[in-house]
Amino acid sequence: MATRGLRVLVNSSTSHLRRTSFNSISETRPCARIVDAECSGAAALLARESCGVPARSHGSARSRTVDTELSKNLSKIPPAARRLSGEPEKVFSDDEDQEVLDYPGAKTNFTHEMTFIPETAAEPVPCFRLLNDFGQPLPWAKLPQMDAKLATKIYRNMVTLQTMDVIFYEAQRQGRFSFYLTTNGEEAINIASAAALSPQDVVFTQYREPGILMWRGFTMQNFADQCFGNAADLGKGRQMPVHYGSRELNCPTLSSPIATQLPQAVGAAYGMKMSSKDACSVAYFGDGASSEGDFHAALNFAAILETPTIFICRNNGWAISTPTNDQFRSDGIVVKGRGYGIRSIRVDGMDTLALYSAVKEARKIAIEESRPVLIEALSYRIGHHSTSDDSSKYRKKAEIDHWKLVRDPVNRFKKWIEAQGWWDEKSEKAIRSEARSSVIAAMTKAGQKQKPQLSNLFTDVYESLPSNLKEQESQLRDAITKYPDGYPNDVPL
Repeated sequence: MATRGLRVLVNSSTSHLRRTSFNSISETRPCARIVDAECSGAAALLARESCGVPARSHGSARSRTVDTELSKNLSKIPPAARRLSGEPEKVFSDDEDQEVLDYPGAKTNFTHEMTFIPETAAEPVPCFRLLNDFGQPLPWAKLPQMDAKLATKIYRNMVTLQTMDVIFYEAQRQGRFSFYLTTNGEEAINIASAAALSPQDVVFTQYREPGILMWRGFTMQNFADQCFGNAADLGKGRQMPVHYGSRELNCPTLSSPIATQLPQAVGAAYGMKMSSKDACSVAYFGDGASSEGDFHAALNFAAILETPTIFICRNNGWAISTPTNDQFRSDGIVVKGRGYGIRSIRVDGMDTLALYSAVKEARKIAIEESRPVLIEALSYRIGHHSTSDDSSKYRKKAEIDHWKLVRDPVNRFKKWIEAQGWWDEKSEKAIRSEARSSVIAAMTKAGQKQKPQLSNLFTDVYESLPSNLKEQESQLRDAITKYPDGYPNDVPL
């Protein structure tokens, strides 16, 4: 399997999901040194006296025997004696490469060889997947427990999300609302991950995860009202389209600035940990967000505070029009987790079963072990970045068509549930018709609703409106009265 900016091959994929598949550092890196630093001063004298060992005689044949005896008895030395002189603790050994120093910044053994850690591993991190491009289980793949009810619900939501994107995108092109972006090619990341989480988990999305809210009960009318910014919009028309949110569904309203949701998710998880809640926080983001400082700060805080946070990165190879090879030189996003001491896994983001399995296991780790997990979901953004983008300027049409026809996650999962005997052509026609009717009806109704009150521009920030905002509202109303043609006439005053 090849994805832009990553050297991931088909034979590098794996169908086995184990705790050990989440990368973790199993041993420390050795520290190179040239000259042996002698243990001297008050610490050395106290160390030898505490172990009943005479002072070291440099150059004598007995010195090695003395150090061997000292190393055997070192555990008996009081910590105060070892630290009296402020020198680092030292464990003596006949083999210099097995010698260990407990530095404040790192606990490491020594090596006489000067070796730099290579910039990349010899082989790329394998990609976990369970289904091939034709919806068939890979040999020896251990599929998750999933019955017909859950599987068909996942598929129905994927089809509904796909249908909503097609119709809303065309509505924006007709000028019915100002902005839109789709999830085409990334439906599995939306729905499969949502199905693996629990309703009490707090989810911080970016702008390409409306399927999370859809799975949790955000209605088609909620989506339409938000995009039209009418009076029924939960955000009271203050946000641009596709910036959804619901306090009731534990999905804070997303914001446009990239990666700001990541440290917020860590803070929320830390609060859950302090309150002993049986829940975690989940932060979604794209590969472009890994270039932001908030990404690195969030991973570092999550690792140090050991928060139950799941980071899910949609690596589709492009940050709008910037390819990943212009963003970083690392092997994708997954290796960045290890740098912060976070378990990480790379998953085929277009494989519904693999996503479901990985997120479910990640949640188990996050809650049971109270530690963060990073998931890199490799995918392909079939649509444009947004209605403000024309991806044909930086991608070939043949490339897009290939991924749409051959690798589409919705069709792949459909073939699997058909093979299980859970889906047929009659069911397919029914859900397609139902989804289309639902989207059109919601959009029609949303377009007929009144706009939010003018006063909503100033409320909900302070409990009581301060004098400066009262003055601004008064000035705005005076301007509208004086220049009525310069303001929209469908906003209630």
